[in-house]
Amino acid sequence: MNVIPTRIPDVLILEPKVFGDTRGFFCESYNQKTFAEVTGLDVQFVQDNHSRSAKGVLRGLHYQLPPFAQGKLVRCVRGAVFDVAVDIRRSSPTFGHWVGVELSEDNHRQFWIPPGFAHGFLTLTDTADFLYKTTAYYAPTHDRSMAWNDPVIGIDWPEVGVAPLLSAKDLAALGLDKADTF
Repeated sequence: MNVIPTRIPDVLILEPKVFGDTRGFFCESYNQKTFAEVTGLDVQFVQDNHSRSAKGVLRGLHYQLPPFAQGKLVRCVRGAVFDVAVDIRRSSPTFGHWVGVELSEDNHRQFWIPPGFAHGFLTLTDTADFLYKTTAYYAPTHDRSMAWNDPVIGIDWPEVGVAPLLSAKDLAALGLDKADTF
């Protein structure tokens, strides 16, 4: 597995080895031992989630407050998404900074987003299947959403030809200056 650092040191892009031929391909999408060796992290995943989204759907920016803060290992297995992590740790030198990466069925990339980050993605293709592992269970009372278009954060979302489709929760989300953070 290849690890690609980002401009926020705790957020990583992971590229698994993919073996392909005329029949298709094989890749090991997760191996706890390899993950620990290449990232230096000792994390335990407790929940797997799968979402399907149409083109232009924007999910996020989502996070959970302590003690239920979630680390996420995310990937797109069908279609393509633009995936974003925003540092919401007030004591961090990168507080309010974001990192984005395209994840797709073709590039097989994964994105490690540690606890203390808000997370979201925009679907770039007609449909996308998005899978993610979390280090904490879903806790509705600690679940939060931050505004995807907060000018303080300034995420440079790609154009998809349609206005983003948002949930009611995401439409009501607060900006970084008013949101509960770490």
